[in-house]
Amino acid sequence: MVKKSVLMTIGPVILFGGISAVVAQNVEGLNLDTIRERAAEQTGDAQALFDYVTREGGTHDAEAQAVVDNGVEAIQRIKAGAGGNSDGPVDLDEMLAGAKSNLAGPKDAPLFVAFASFSMPEDSLKRMIQDVTRAGGVVVFRGFAKDGARSFIKQMAKVADRESANNLAIDPRLFRAFGVDRAPTYVAVSTNFELCDQLDCVSSVPPHDKLVGNVSTTYALRAFVDADGPGAGTASAALGRLERGDAG
Repeated sequence: MVKKSVLMTIGPVILFGGISAVVAQNVEGLNLDTIRERAAEQTGDAQALFDYVTREGGTHDAEAQAVVDNGVEAIQRIKAGAGGNSDGPVDLDEMLAGAKSNLAGPKDAPLFVAFASFSMPEDSLKRMIQDVTRAGGVVVFRGFAKDGARSFIKQMAKVADRESANNLAIDPRLFRAFGVDRAPTYVAVSTNFELCDQLDCVSSVPPHDKLVGNVSTTYALRAFVDADGPGAGTASAALGRLERGDAG
């Protein structure tokens, strides 16, 4: 059964920027004051990044661009140390280019969103990414796992390809806005909306259809269309693109 509720649409943000960590060499050398200071700095960096992406205020643009650039450089270092090359299923150079492009400013929000997690079976996640990309939607992850960016990229390389690089996003605000706590979850939204620009905020969202469960993208879209709810129009258009095999 399709759950109908009030929710929002998205401006996807691929948050590969601002990757930093406090590394303690040993327990004796652990300085809690320093860690707290670094944590505060990282929060400021992250907020500056959100300010930059959403073009709100404009006062942190220079700081935010530095965060973006530093984050891309950090991923380049991870890539260089990970071994392999760009000839595999996903080109990391292309993912980096897509990430930096998406961080360059706001875009039209997609209306069809699939919420994913690496806790999903690998085959299911790979198929979801392929199908949602062809349907013209976005696959969203909540954030990096506890193992950090290196693990995230290695896992992503197993399930994504060049075609889907620009249809992947990391944005915990979307999970909060739609009340998503399980993956996979599919959402088809009735109209565009704007995400709030604070790290801990919850956005207001327009009417939407939401389906939670281990089902295919095609099944979810057909369920939305058949239910004729607020997201039916969005789902119908996405289903048409998917069946044509073209994300156009």
